[in-house]
This record gives sequence, C-alpha cells and structure tokens, in this order.
Amino acid sequence: MGSGDDYKFMEIRDAIVAINMKVNLIGVIIEFGFPRRTKGTDCYCAVKIVDQSHQTPGITANIFAESLEKLPHVASAGDIIQLSHVLMKIHQGEIYAVFNKKFSSFALYEGKDGSGFLPYDVSPKFRPRDLDKMFILSLRDWLVGFELDEGSTSFSFVRDIKETEHVNLICKIVYMCEDANNGTLAFVWDGTDAHPISIDTKLTDEISNAQQLGPLVLPRDVLCTLPPVGSILRLIFDKGIEKQSLSMLNTGKWMKFMNVLCEMQVGSFQIVVTTFSKLRYTSNEDNIIQLRQRSYEERLASILGRVPFWSFPSPLPTTEVDHNNEPFTTLMDVLTYSKVTAKFKCVIRVIAIYPFQAKDFRSPEGTYRVRLSLEDPTARIHAFLYAEDGDKFFGDDPSIDVLTRKRNKLLGVSASETNEASTRNPPWVQCCLKSYYLDKQDAWGSRQYRIFGTRLVAAD
Repeated sequence: MGSGDDYKFMEIRDAIVAINMKVNLIGVIIEFGFPRRTKGTDCYCAVKIVDQSHQTPGITANIFAESLEKLPHVASAGDIIQLSHVLMKIHQGEIYAVFNKKFSSFALYEGKDGSGFLPYDVSPKFRPRDLDKMFILSLRDWLVGFELDEGSTSFSFVRDIKETEHVNLICKIVYMCEDANNGTLAFVWDGTDAHPISIDTKLTDEISNAQQLGPLVLPRDVLCTLPPVGSILRLIFDKGIEKQSLSMLNTGKWMKFMNVLCEMQVGSFQIVVTTFSKLRYTSNEDNIIQLRQRSYEERLASILGRVPFWSFPSPLPTTEVDHNNEPFTTLMDVLTYSKVTAKFKCVIRVIAIYPFQAKDFRSPEGTYRVRLSLEDPTARIHAFLYAEDGDKFFGDDPSIDVLTRKRNKLLGVSASETNEASTRNPPWVQCCLKSYYLDKQDAWGSRQYRIFGTRLVAAD
C-alpha cells in the first residue's frame, strides 16, 4: 500500500484477499481477549472485528506491544477500532491481521451513537484525520440494527455447569467489589439454579463445615440489590489478567464470557476468567438475553418459582411443616426481608449440623441446642433448633441411636457409611424459619434464625 493509500480504509471482505499486504481497517469489535505477556518480551492481545461487508465470522487482529500499557484497552465489546498499517496473513486456513509495534497504529472509539469522535485510547503512532468521522458514524448507524451471528457457538446455563470444565456463559453482572487482596471480584447470575454440590468430607469434619457460609457473604444492603431467585456465582480473574483490563465489566450489564473455567470454592461453583477467556459482543436486544430475562420474570410470577429447580417435582417427605398454605420463599428472600422479625417457609438442604454428635444435641438439662447450616440455590444461612422447637423436630425423647439415624437422613449419610471420607447428597426438605434479634439496640446486626413448626419424620 503506497503513501497515497494511507487515507483509505479497506473493507474486511477486500482485506481477507489482500494476503501479505499492509492495510487500514476500521470495524466493530465483536470479541476480544484479555491482554497478556507473551513467552518473549512482548505483550499481546487479540480482537475480532466485523463491518458491513463481512458480518460473520469476522477477522482477528493480533496486536503486539512493548508493554501492557501500550496495548488497546477495550472498554466494551461493540466499540470501534481503527487499525492502520496492519499486515494481512494466513495460517492453517485462518486469515488474520498482524499489528506491528514498529509501524502500525490503533484508535478506540465508543460504539454507541452520539458518543462523539474523540478516541478514548490510541497508540503513540496514531494520527487523527477528519475523514475518520464519516466511517465511525457509518459503523455506529449500522450497529443499531446489528445482531451477531453466533454460528455454532453454544452457551451453557448456570444450571448446566460442572466442575473443572470450560464453558461459554451468558450472565448478568449483579455486583462488583474488591477482594481481600485488592483484586477485582464480580458476581454473576442468569436466573437459573446451579446444580447442588455433592459433599465429600469426613463426618468428623462437620464442625469446620458448619462454619462455612459460602462465597456470598456480603452486607445486607448489597444483598437487597441482588435477584431473589437463581444462583449468584463469584467471578474471579487469573493473576495474569491486569486489573486495568477489567474496566469493561459493569454492574447490571449482561455479558458473554467465552472459555471460562468452572471450579469449586467453599462448596460452591465459581467462574474463573483466565488469560485464554474472551468477551463477546452483547446487545441488550439480543434474543438469547431477552429469552433468559423473560424466563426469569415468568419464574418470579409462578407460585412455585421460588422452589429450587433441583427439588422438582417436590421435596422429599423427610419433613412435615405446620404452615402448608404459606407461599415458599428463598433464603435470599429471608436475608433481605424488610423487617427484622418474620416467618418463612423454605425448601432447603441441611449441609452441616453442629454439634455433630447426636449425644451432644441436648444440654445436661435436656434442652435442644443445635445449629443447622442450610442452603438453597440463592444463599446459605445458619439456623438454630432450640428447646421445644427441637422437641418437635426430632420427636418425643428419642434415643441417641434414633437421633443419629435422623441426623444421617437429614445430611444424606447412608447407614453403611463409616467415618471415612464419603460423598453425600442431602435431600431437599421443607422447613419453617423465623427471624429474631438478640440486641434491640442493634436489631439488624444481631439478627438470627430459628427453625420452628417442622418435624423430621423419616429416620430409616
């Protein structure tokens, strides 16, 4: 390309046949990876772009620079990138553009209409031209009605994910904060219930298990902003991802996460964004997102919408409750209820009991004092069985052997299991809960939960 062509952009459909030529491109970013260091001295990131001439599958531009700071810091999929003097190459049948740090340049613009024409990030060699505005405006107008062709790409629901697998997810970011190490922590949700986890522990470890409330330990004012139905998962980021690369994550925004890792943390799923993960263009009008939002709203409107998906068609008859006509609530409803004191009916699993030994359930005076760790797809809480509520729950003066069998049934422990490590799946059961406070001067801060009006009826 001669110097007279420096003012011309080449459409992508023409660029893909201009192999081994330097071209100027401008397009909409539909997918991008997180900047990372190469095995050598450079830093690298990749962006996939489309334009009106070539809407699928797009082409990838591989961008190299001396430092992470000099790479393009994409604010959002759907933004516009201007690339000058990039070399078109082909490798194993894939056509791509190579950005050379010595002679190429880039500029990034917001994809939204009405955002102005000043780039929000540029490379040192970038030189603006008045003619650029026309191309930017044309792409913004086209983007209004654009819907990405996902091709053969499949997306999983949160309810489908399994441990140690890489998946593509469409999730809404419902909260972001800093973790204890000054890193970025996000919480994501898609309206579905994550699969209940099988618990692999020694029974003697139940004391430590009973202390764990999982990853969703957030202040109540934050919890009140979260959806009351559906699992909320932690989204964490590998150390190789620079913190400034996360500016494109915004609370309240639906996003498509490509090639993220599912793993276990404190007995719950969490999603790991690695240096090989990518973010893909997402429109609020996207049909997939509209369908997921509509499914969630229909679930909220349903009488059984707050019953865990995995307990259908009904929870096991392991327990009976006094308030059969009351509507079900989730544990998130319990945590975020507007009043300190209230009564609820829930479908939960008991994942731990403290004290664990049945002989310690009662005080020397014969008073029950047991703490149960409860979970449903939305949250975990501790709830107490005390005094007459314990009498009702366990029955009239059962022997230690009967108490042990009832405990095992509630925890999903089979009669043949010993104290060796084993896998158990606690059953979904109904229970009634009431909230109360210990200190009137700090009612919310001292809020506790008790099980009442509930009988454990299965012991064998």
